[in-house]
This record gives sequence, C-alpha cells and structure tokens, in this order.
Amino acid sequence: MTSLRFVFLFFLIFLSASAQKDYKLWLQYDKITNPQVVEEYNLAIKGIVSSGNSETSKIYLNEIESALFSMLGNKIEIKSKLEGQDNLIIGSQSSLSSDIQKMLLSDFEKINYEGFIIKSISIKNKKQIVITGKNDVAVLYGVYNFLRLIQTNKSIKNLSIVDSPKTNIRILNHWDNLDRTVERGYAGFSLWNWQKLPDFIDQRYIDYARANASIGINGTVLTNVNANALILTPQYLEKVEALANVFRPYGIKVYLTARFSAPIEIGGLKTADPKDVAVSNWWKEKAKEIYKRIPDFGGFLVKANSEGQPGPQNYGRDHVDGANMLADALAPFGGVVMWRAFVYSEHDTNDRAKQAYAEFQPYDGKFKDNVIVQVKNGAIDFQPREPFHPLFGAMPKTPLMIEFQITQEYLGFSTHLVYLPKLFQEVLESDTYQKGKGSTVAKVVDGSLNHSKRTGIAGVSNIGNDLNWTGHPFAQANWYGFGRLAWDPYLDSEVIANEWLQCTFSNNENFIKPVKDMMIKSREAVVNYMTPLGLHHIMDTGHHYGPGPWVSNLSRPEWNPTYYHKADKNGIGFDRSKTGTNATAQYATEVEKMFDNLATCPEIDLLWFHHVSWDYKLKNGQTLWNGLALKYQEGVNQVQEMQNTWNKTEKYIDAERFKEVKMLLEIQHKEAKWWRDACLLYFQQYSGKELPVGVEKPTQTLEYYKSLKFPFTPGN
Repeated sequence: MTSLRFVFLFFLIFLSASAQKDYKLWLQYDKITNPQVVEEYNLAIKGIVSSGNSETSKIYLNEIESALFSMLGNKIEIKSKLEGQDNLIIGSQSSLSSDIQKMLLSDFEKINYEGFIIKSISIKNKKQIVITGKNDVAVLYGVYNFLRLIQTNKSIKNLSIVDSPKTNIRILNHWDNLDRTVERGYAGFSLWNWQKLPDFIDQRYIDYARANASIGINGTVLTNVNANALILTPQYLEKVEALANVFRPYGIKVYLTARFSAPIEIGGLKTADPKDVAVSNWWKEKAKEIYKRIPDFGGFLVKANSEGQPGPQNYGRDHVDGANMLADALAPFGGVVMWRAFVYSEHDTNDRAKQAYAEFQPYDGKFKDNVIVQVKNGAIDFQPREPFHPLFGAMPKTPLMIEFQITQEYLGFSTHLVYLPKLFQEVLESDTYQKGKGSTVAKVVDGSLNHSKRTGIAGVSNIGNDLNWTGHPFAQANWYGFGRLAWDPYLDSEVIANEWLQCTFSNNENFIKPVKDMMIKSREAVVNYMTPLGLHHIMDTGHHYGPGPWVSNLSRPEWNPTYYHKADKNGIGFDRSKTGTNATAQYATEVEKMFDNLATCPEIDLLWFHHVSWDYKLKNGQTLWNGLALKYQEGVNQVQEMQNTWNKTEKYIDAERFKEVKMLLEIQHKEAKWWRDACLLYFQQYSGKELPVGVEKPTQTLEYYKSLKFPFTPGN
C-alpha cells in the first residue's frame, strides 16, 4: 500500500474512532481486546487480493481494509495478484481465476444473483479465504457478513458459508415529506435535504447506504405514502437522481410514492381515471422520463382510496384497474408497483379489521405480473400485538409482501425501548394453515408457499437526522433486525439481538446475556402496560401518544378507541367470532376454529376476538378483571427490571450511551405507570371492581388523565 493510501486509511480510522458511537450504528469496528482472537485473525489474513475496478468493488475494498485495521490494529497488505497463503481473495465470480471458479462451481449453483460465498479453500496447498458472488453487490454483502464474523469474534477457520436472500425486495418505506417533516417520525427531521439537493451530497446519505447494505436492504422509498405529486416533477426528479447515484453502488434502488391524482395536479389533465387513455399515456411518459434519469429506478409505492387519499375508486374503478395501469407504464423498464392493501372506509361500520380482506381477496389473480400487494402484518394498524393479517395465504395467485412498522407509532415513540424483531418473528412464524399445517406467513412472504417469483418485505423507517439516526440507541436494533429478517425471515430474534449487541456495544458475555434478555422481554412488557390480553388501538387520538381509551367523539367510528375495546358493565373486548362480526371466518378453517372458540383462543388475543365478562376465569384462575389489572402491573414491573439490568452495565460500555439509555428508561417507567393508571381507572368504571392485591393504586384521578393534552407531539 502506498504511503498516500495509508495516510488516507489512517484518516478514515481516526474519523471513525472520534465519531460519536451512536452515529456509527452496528458498524463500530471497535478494537478487539482478546489477544488470542486477534492472533487468529492476523495469522489468517495477511493480505487482501482484489481485482475489481467498479465503484462497488472500491467500496468493499475500502470497507474491509479500514474495518480490519480498526479491529486488529494491523495494516493488511493489498495485493494485485495472489502470492503466498493466508489471503482474503475478494471479487465477483467473473474476476476469479478459472481454477477458483471451478472449485466453487457447485456453490455458485446454489446462490441467486444477490447471494454470496465465504469459503476456506486451498490453492497449491496454501490456505486462502474467498469472498465472492455473481456480481459486485453480492460480494459487498459477503464482505459485510465476513466483517460481522470478526466483530462477533467468530472463528474464521474452515469457513463454508453459502447464503442468498430469501426475498427479492427488501425495502425501507420513508414516510418523509418534502418539507422534511416525517409522518410517524420520532428521530428528528428527514434525512433528505431537498433544498440542497442535487448538488450537495450529505455524508449521511453515504453512511445510510453503508448501513443498509450491511444488512442486505436493497431498496428505499424516499417519500410518504400520503404522497405529494411534486416529487414527480423535473425539479424533484433531478434531486432523486442524485440520491439514486449515491445509493446504486451499494445495491440500493430508489422508489417513489405515486399520488394517484398526479395527472391532474402536475399534468394539467381533468381526470386521473385509470381507464382514460390520456391518463395512462401520461403515466407512460412519466415513467420514460424517470427511467431516462434513473435506469434502475425500482418503481412506485401507492396508497390509494385509503384515509382520504385519491385512487381509482374516485372514478368508479377498482384497485386492479389502478395498479395495472401503473404496472403497464413501468413494465417496459422492469419496474414494479407496490400497491398497499391498507384500506378502510367510514361508510363500513361493521368491522375495520375485515375490510382489507373483503376488498382485496376477490382480486386474487387479476393483477399484472409486476404488481405486488403490500399487506400490513395485522388487520388493524401496527398495534403492539395483532393476530396475523388474514390475507396472508388467502391470495395464492397474487404476490404479497409484508409491511412492518419499524418506527414506534403505537409503541412509545423513540422514548420506549422495544425490541421489534420479536414482534416480526412472531408474525412470520404464524401458521395460516392455508395449505395445511406449516403454511407460515414467512412462506407466503418468501414465495415458497405459492411459488411466487416476486417477493418482498417492507419496513416503515424509524430513521431521521438525529445524531444517533433513530432517536433511541436501542431503536437501531429494530432497523438492524428488520434488515436481517428481510434477508432471511426464518432467523431467530435472539440470534439477531446477540449479533447487534456484539457489533454495537461489546463482546463481553457479562454485558450481552442480561441485556439480550432485557431486549427479548421488552416487547411483551410494552404489550402488558399498553394493550394486554388482546386490547388494541386504545392510544390517544391523532398523535397516538399515551393512553386514550375514553376517546369516543371522533367523526369516524373506527377512529375511536371505544370502538375497539367496547367496555361496558358486562365485560370488554371486540366480538369478532361468529356471534359477532365473524372476522374469524376470513382465516383458514383450523385458525378460524381456534380463534372463534373462547376456550381455544390464545389469551394474548382474547379481547381481539371476544367480548368477555369481567368475571371470566383466565387459565391462571384469575378473573378477567384481576388478570387485566395484574398484566398492566406486570408491564410496569418489567420496565423496572429493565432499569435494574441497565444500571449494572455501566462498567461495560461508554458513558454517553449508558447515560442516554438510563434517562430514556426513566421516561419509559414513568409512562408505563401512566398507561397502567389511566387505563385501569377508566375500565374500573365498567367493571365496578377493586384493584387486586399487587396492583399499585393510582396517584391521580381519571379526570386528570383525561385532561392531558399534547399539541406538539413529534411525527404527527
């Protein structure tokens, strides 16, 4: 390596070391302190051989060179050709020597175009490690996975890793507006500084791309689903092009939200009717315009005829008409339409949970090949716990992608520690029974259940311009975990938590074990102190901050928390069984029977599917009222346990992050008690029963909690 290159490398390491740890996410590349581990790595990596010359190959070479220098304290020699042994050979399939290509032929046959191979091989009796794939982006994924092995202190002897993503589209949905506000954003303003683009490229755009590539995310929707048509004008497309150019070498495609009324708002047409020839031609010309600027543009995400957004139903058409019209415009360029199934109408007061299924299931098999229907994980709206959406498995002829919410809209915003991969895993492992036992949501999402070629997972981003990206240091784990599960929906959330902690904080088992346990339990804690036993959507109105089970005065019935809990003197819960709205009938027979029967319905979903007497006996022998109250108290106690766990970690991590999380846990504990007291005081009016032993008495009145107002909550 030339002296100039070494100076540049040293500068990179210095910047990395001096940057606040919060900013570096899981790419800390901290110096490894175990001398035996360092020795193993230094003996196995004496040189790096890389022959690539693309922008992507330059990125992965710089990444691995600087990361290894940072972690091992050893300058690795960069070689232009293979000499000696104990080298890292990095490059795409075509860049490898014919001998190595033949050696790995069976492995190349096992991977797809994004898959990678990390393999220990022997060439002329000399040990080498190869990181390769069918293209440079695949190699980049392999490099990040190899660096994760080093970060987590895994052995790199006798490596044989052959891995491909199980979904095609692994995408972040940014609900970012053009004025840089972020709907349901709790980590500052939008990353995208539209005023300074296209000429000013913020370093954060590059670091954002690095972070996403490191966990296999390959797409980003830049704009809010409640779309603004201006993003499709030349003024903004020039700015989008600049971002696409930054992201391309990292394997990330740019997508945009398409406002259905754009032909009227920016096109000068009098209609946006998808059956109107002028309208379809306008979209075709717009697609040509976009692809001329951005040849690898991914396509459109569309929210139509939902919550006031325009759509084909405005013109007497249906979702198929709208989606297929846009699909035709994108098809010549290989683009896709992600059409959201999140719909509910103020004119249907029956059961909001049934509406998406009722509206979309009859359209199965009618969408064009480049349409994928995007379905939320549950039938209501990203609640702390929801049963899986009944559409999964029910549209075998239509590709479905699942939509998770990484940002914590209903989960305490960015002041509550909630490890969401536990929620994601719970949904993905749910059995739809649509093709018999084992027909899991994960198999719908990865295409294996119905042999879908187009697959995907979307996550509503929790990223903003806060220095630590996500508002709460532990919210970074939700971004990380989403990416890992999008790559492989069968991963275990505990394994992901372990990885993230090691890469982000420490390899010390005395730190990892208790903190991982805290993370794994954190989601259940939030369910307990917010919406136990199947309660849902009882957050305060509009901003969804804090409890509001009393809200009943909103113009649409399904916006009111009272619509969902239906508490009265006889009991509490929403009857979705055959004696109620019969929403259970939307599931496969086996699942329907389980949910429909009060005796077999899982208690975690009890009040989602049944209106239950206050004196109903739970499996633990408690009455429903006592059990509900004790769950609220359990949630508060669990946050107290999280505080106790965290307070013992101070000696293992940096002071800044320790203090930051400590303060946030104090807020979470305070707000958990607020949730407990406000909800129990309200429901107590109907139960008419005393709080059971073990539940702390409220210190304020119900009127006090009702009086609280929050006009300036973030993300609203």
